[in-house]
Amino acid sequence: MDTQKYHALLRAIELGSFSAAAEELGYTPSGIRQMAEAVEREMGFPLLLRGRSGIRPTGACQVLLPRFHELIRAEKLLQLDAAELKGLSVGSVTIGAYSSVAINRLPRVLQQFHQDFPQISICLREGIHQELDTWLENREVDFCLYSGSADKSYDWFPLYQDPMLAVLPLSHPMAGCSSFPIEKIAEEPFIMPGNNGGGYDVVHLLEKNHIKPKIEFSTIENFSALAMIECGLGISIMNEGITLGRLNQVVMTPLEPPQHITIGIEIPSLKTGSPATRKMISYLRKMLTALKAKQRP
Repeated sequence: MDTQKYHALLRAIELGSFSAAAEELGYTPSGIRQMAEAVEREMGFPLLLRGRSGIRPTGACQVLLPRFHELIRAEKLLQLDAAELKGLSVGSVTIGAYSSVAINRLPRVLQQFHQDFPQISICLREGIHQELDTWLENREVDFCLYSGSADKSYDWFPLYQDPMLAVLPLSHPMAGCSSFPIEKIAEEPFIMPGNNGGGYDVVHLLEKNHIKPKIEFSTIENFSALAMIECGLGISIMNEGITLGRLNQVVMTPLEPPQHITIGIEIPSLKTGSPATRKMISYLRKMLTALKAKQRP
C-alpha cells in the first residue's frame, strides 16, 4: 500500500500551498503538485482550487478528506500490527485533549508511558470542544480526552467527573459563601469562556438548567476570562480542571445544586485502534481513574 500521494495532497491542503508542503516533506513543489494531480486523475474530478493566495479543497474534496485520512491511517495500522507481531513496540499516538486535561492530568501518564515505551512517539493537540469533534471525525487524532461528542457510534470510556465552579471577583458580595446558587447566574454580568460557541460545556450546563445569562464579554482563552473576572468585569463558570494552578485573584466556589462534566476517552473504535493507541488508552484508564480516586475526600 502506497499512500504517499494522499499524504502529500493532505499536507498541501493543510498548509495552503504546494511549496510549503514540499519544504516540510522534502520534495520539490512540482513533485507535490504531480502527486496531487495523480490523486485527481484517480478520482476523476478536480480536488483543488488554485489561486494566487494558494490552494484550497473543492467541495467534493472536502467530502473525501476523512476517507483520505482513513486510508493513511489504515496503512499505518498495517505497519504497526506487523511490527507488533514481530515483538516490537513501535508507532505513534496523536491525542486530542482539552488544555485543562493536557496540563493537569496527562503529564504524569505520559511520563510513565514514555518510560515503558520510549520508542512510541506522542503528539498532543489541544483544542476546544468543537475542534476536538472535528479532528476526531476527520481522523486527524487517534482519540480525544474531553467531555465527549454527540456521536453515539464512537467508543466512550468515562474517566472522572470534573466539578463546575462559579468564578467570582474577590469583591463580589457572595465571595465568602460556601456555594453559589446557579439561578443567580442570570442576574450577573457574565463572561463566556469560549466565544463563537467554544464554551460548549458551559453552554450545555446553562441550557440544561434553563438559564439565560447576560453575556457582556466572551473570550476563547480562559486566562483572559480569569483576568477580566479579577478586574470585576463579571462572573463566569469553569470546570475545576481549568482553574488548577492558576494564580489569579478570584474566588472559585461550587455551584448549588452541584454540577459537573464527565471527562473521558472517545475513539471511533477501540478495536480498530493501533497497538500503540490501545496501550496508551489502557494507561490513561488505569492512571487517571486512580488519580481522581486519590483526590476524593
